Amino acid sequence: MTRRVVSLLPSTTEIVAALGRSELLVGRSHECDFPAEVEDLPVISRPRHDPVGSSAQIHRDVQELLTEVLSIYQVDADALRAAAPDLILTQDLCRVCAVAEDEVLAAARAHLGHEVEVLTSSPLTLAGVLGDILRVAEALGAREAGEALVARLRGEFAAIHRAVSGRIRPTLTLLEWVDPLMAGGSWGPELIELAGATPLLGAAGGHSPLLAAEELARADPDVLVVSPCGYGLDRAAEDLPLLRALPGWEQLTAVRSGRVAVVDGSAYVNRPGPRLVETAAILAAVVHGVGPGCDLEGTGWRWMG
Repeated sequence: MTRRVVSLLPSTTEIVAALGRSELLVGRSHECDFPAEVEDLPVISRPRHDPVGSSAQIHRDVQELLTEVLSIYQVDADALRAAAPDLILTQDLCRVCAVAEDEVLAAARAHLGHEVEVLTSSPLTLAGVLGDILRVAEALGAREAGEALVARLRGEFAAIHRAVSGRIRPTLTLLEWVDPLMAGGSWGPELIELAGATPLLGAAGGHSPLLAAEELARADPDVLVVSPCGYGLDRAAEDLPLLRALPGWEQLTAVRSGRVAVVDGSAYVNRPGPRLVETAAILAAVVHGVGPGCDLEGTGWRWMG
């Protein structure tokens, strides 16, 4: 089957590439950046608001914008018409993550003169992520490749879990945003469990909750992982002074023991695609100092200095 595919999600772009079907992509979102060759594709979506300023300002601007529109991104009509896809990959999970499903459907009706399939992704769990891989594979006529990819990922998750089996399980809190504080939910707690730790404050399969500094202090995790949504490693590190200024920060067990790590959330933690295996490996390296995630220290994660 030959298809013309526009992917409006970094995760689905990675899935298409991991299935060995990159040649089918005719357009991407402005955030799709992996593998590197997809950056040559036409950009089909753009933000309504440039995410600049402090994390607190970005959060305020986004929340204000979402009172007026469905999502903070929009489809470039001219680019969509030029790409002429017959399959669009989008999402309905988060209005901050990518163009909203309703906007994609409206744009397809308004700007494409042919039938187009819209496949919507909304995973909240690892099972949901793996299920989406199979759904994308089916839509591409690549079912066998999808089954092989899912089997490989399951095997790699299992290997990470075996490597930390039997070890003492520290508690771990994943911070998905710093100002305001937000704990990681969705698949994050499952990855923490796989990596040999006990998650605190975020619920598996649930949306990421806002936290008060007092809640973090009461939880007092043994390990803290700071991975703001959409931030690379250097940008995430810029917010560390905000954490140091929190009341009770210096008294946290993770801080006193030097077990606070910063992780590239944009590439790993926040992107529900094949690289969640690397995320689990990074967490195992942070928690237990073992496995392939150790090789990503300095590029995918670093200790808070």
